[in-house]
Amino acid sequence: MTRKGCLWGWLVGTVGLLVIFLVTMIMIESLLGQQMRFPTYGAHIGLVRIEGVISDSREVSANLRFFEDDDRMKALVLRIDSPGGGVSASQEIYQEIVAIRESGIPVVVSMGAMAASGGYYVSCPGDTIVANPGSLTGSIGVIMSFMNLEVLFDKVGIDFEVVKSGEYKDIGSMNREMTQKERALLQTTIDDIHLQFMEVVAIERDLDMESVREMADGRIFSGRQALELGLVDVLGTLEDAQLLAARMGGIEGEPRVLEPVKPYRFRLADLVGRSVFGLMEPSSVSAGAQYLFRPAK
Repeated sequence: MTRKGCLWGWLVGTVGLLVIFLVTMIMIESLLGQQMRFPTYGAHIGLVRIEGVISDSREVSANLRFFEDDDRMKALVLRIDSPGGGVSASQEIYQEIVAIRESGIPVVVSMGAMAASGGYYVSCPGDTIVANPGSLTGSIGVIMSFMNLEVLFDKVGIDFEVVKSGEYKDIGSMNREMTQKERALLQTTIDDIHLQFMEVVAIERDLDMESVREMADGRIFSGRQALELGLVDVLGTLEDAQLLAARMGGIEGEPRVLEPVKPYRFRLADLVGRSVFGLMEPSSVSAGAQYLFRPAK
């Protein structure tokens, strides 16, 4: 074999081994559902995206923990484009971000098109919040929705027999109208969860509780309005937020940005499309109280 042929054989073999390695990594991620960490060199900033309805904290928390014990990460940028979602999921993500900040790593929040309700809740622990002038944010409030199909059930002749252990066990049932006592009970719960939201905003944004209460009626604000109210710190883009995070982390020049490697999971729906399988998937947000901006359709 000629020298040129040996060179080509070596090159093809190397590429083949690399492909086999990458395929093996993808298969391991798919089976274990865990993120694989590839070696990185030099100081960098981390970037974690929180996008869409916040229905579960596990994926975001895993992305945040991706950077644990990474001494080379000098700052973290959170890119948030979310209308919010479940209360517990938002609170769990908030606690994860607080833990990172308290470890001494600067946290900069970059708001995309929307960082409202739970999206704003998880923005609060940022050392600096950067919003676009037209970003939609705020919506500091809680919502709990129930469906009343009593009239429809009566028309089609559907009746329900309910056996319960207490007066409020079937609260929010769709087959009857809610009683005034039930409404008052739920309102008390909603008010307490709302208070928790306002307390976080007051503490994290260094605002007095009365000022927060005045703007915590569920209304949304543009990024520019939020800046005037003290809900965000500066107007700018994601790139601005990354540069700011780099400076806060002591990095000069253009920062290297590292995002968590998202594990790939093979699903049949990926082959045949999501339209049919989407009908069988559960609601994007579990029933219950929500930090969620949900405009009328």
